[in-house]
Amino acid sequence: MRIKKNDTVKVITGKDAGKTGKVLVALPKENRIVVEGVNVQKKHKKARKAQDVSKIEEQNGAIQASNAMVVCPKCGKTTRVAYAVEGDKKIRVCKKCGGALDAAKEVKEVKKAAKKSAAKAAEKTEEKKTKSASGAKKTSSGAKKSAAEKTASGAKKSTAAKKTTAKKAEDADKAE
Repeated sequence: MRIKKNDTVKVITGKDAGKTGKVLVALPKENRIVVEGVNVQKKHKKARKAQDVSKIEEQNGAIQASNAMVVCPKCGKTTRVAYAVEGDKKIRVCKKCGGALDAAKEVKEVKKAAKKSAAKAAEKTEEKKTKSASGAKKTSSGAKKSAAEKTASGAKKSTAAKKTTAKKAEDADKAE
């Protein structure tokens, strides 16, 4: 299928002919696409709980991919899709102006990959700093105590201290 998610397409046949929209979902196995604002269907939603309200929702239905044409981002015309090989990648190309249809997406993917690698590097440096700077006590197994464990052990100590003071008071009463 030559139409992909996030492409801008124009519907060429059917009740919504002439409408332009962004592809929300591509279903290649069924050769169908869901386009924003095209084939709008009404769905009646019944209230399932006492506080819910029944309503009629509008949702976009799927259309045949053959009923839409890709709009070229460079020339702005509806066009057929051709393929060209650039380096080691096969990209989609506009038949009318020769502009790449996938170029903007590839740039976004490269930027996302760069951000992810920078974020991972930052996390690693932060982990190293926290390990070297923390003087936290370690348990017998060598792992750091969590906040929940610290509060639980503190609670045990306080109850144990209460018991010992109560025993001391009883012993003092018996001695008198």
